[in-house]
Amino acid sequence: MYKLIALDMDGTLLKTDKTISQETFNAIQSAKKKGIKVVLATGRPVKGIKKYLTELNLLSDDDYAVAFNGAVVQTTKSEKIIAENLLSVDDIKTLYDLSKELKVNIHALTNDECITPKISKYSLLEAKMNSIPIKEIDFDNVNKDTTIVKIMFIDEEDILDNAIKKIPKEFYDKYTVVKSSPYFLEFLNKKVNKGVGVKLLAEELGIDMKDIICVGDHENDIDMVEYAGLGVAMENGIDKLKKVANFVTKSNDNDGVAYVINKFMLDKE
Repeated sequence: MYKLIALDMDGTLLKTDKTISQETFNAIQSAKKKGIKVVLATGRPVKGIKKYLTELNLLSDDDYAVAFNGAVVQTTKSEKIIAENLLSVDDIKTLYDLSKELKVNIHALTNDECITPKISKYSLLEAKMNSIPIKEIDFDNVNKDTTIVKIMFIDEEDILDNAIKKIPKEFYDKYTVVKSSPYFLEFLNKKVNKGVGVKLLAEELGIDMKDIICVGDHENDIDMVEYAGLGVAMENGIDKLKKVANFVTKSNDNDGVAYVINKFMLDKE
C-alpha cells in the first residue's frame, strides 16, 4: 500500500492558472483521511507555498515539505529542519563570475529572501511567486555568514539556453544543475535533488521506497520520479521525464494528480 505521495507544484499540482482544482483538493483530503502523507516537493521555499499548504490542510508539524528542490526538508508549520544541504558564499563568487562570462542574469536564495547583484524581471517574479523580499547587493562582497540555499541563472529562454550550452563540464561535476522552468536554471549542492529530499524524509518517517509515489512534469522532477516505487509523469510533462516514469497521468489542467491518487491510493478510477 502506498503511504506517501510527493507532488511537484507548477505544472503538476497547480493548474495553468496556479489554482488547485476541486477534484484534486478532494482526492488529497481523502488520502489524508486514509493516513497517507501528502508532501509538496518544490523548488520554492516553504514560505512561498504557505497559501497552498493552508488551502490543502497540510500546515502542521506532522506535515512536511521538500523545499528548494530537495536542499531543505522541513515541517510545514514551524519549519523545523529535518535535513539540509546548502551552498556557500564562495559558490556565489564562482557562479557570479560564470554568469558575467556567459552574459546571463543571476540571483540566489537564502532561507528568507532573494538576493541579486541586479534586479531583473525574473528576480521580481521569483520574489512575487514565493512571497519573499528581494535585495540588491554586491555579489563580490556577500557577508560570509549568509546562508545560501541555491543559486540561479535567470533570463529569457533563448539567452538562458544559449548560456547552458556554454557551461563547462566542471560546473556539472561540482553542482546539481537543473532547469526548473524555461527561464530558471538552478545550481544546488551536489548532494541535492528532489529524489534525495524525498528519500531523507522517507527515512525520517520510516517509509519504504516501494510505498512512495512521486509526481512531476519537468527536469527537476526526474530524480524523485526515478526514486519512487511508482514514478509518475504528467501528460503535459517533458519527454525526458516520461521516459523514466512508470506511469503517465492526465495533464495538470485535467486533474492528473487526482487521477493518480484515486487510481493508486484510493482504489477508484
